[in-house]
Amino acid sequence: MNELQLKVLELLKEDARRDAELIATMLDVSVEEVKEAIAAMEKDHIIVKYATVVNWSKVDDEKVTALIEVQITPERGRGFEGIAERIYLYPEVKSVYLMSGAYDLLVEVEGKNLKEVASFVSNKLSPIDAVLSTKTFFILKKYKQDGIIFEENEDDHRLMVSP
Repeated sequence: MNELQLKVLELLKEDARRDAELIATMLDVSVEEVKEAIAAMEKDHIIVKYATVVNWSKVDDEKVTALIEVQITPERGRGFEGIAERIYLYPEVKSVYLMSGAYDLLVEVEGKNLKEVASFVSNKLSPIDAVLSTKTFFILKKYKQDGIIFEENEDDHRLMVSP
């Protein structure tokens, strides 16, 4: 990966809506160089998706998100890969991370309600033979995601009191 590609990645990570013309102007390079850099990174699966960060608390169609710590027994010859793959293929699963520490995988799951997420854990995740234990944490409120702060602090309009 070259320096131009790194700079283009940083600009697209900040705002995926930036087009090649704007990026070229920002980096003082030709539009063709930017288009070639983006095309190469898409081909090499460095750029895999252009996504929108949504503040679901502002939308009527709220979803329930849970983070699940999963402790597993690695498979002989494949380690954590096969189990992680089995888990991430479920449509409810948004992310799976191999972790260091007290648990092995961190699984992010999204559902319509608490019951749907609980059903996923009890009927799909826990029955997997290699799964030793799970701990589920429901996200109550998101303050910041992907570098985006959802709600700014309100200014304090109280009068200062001094002795």
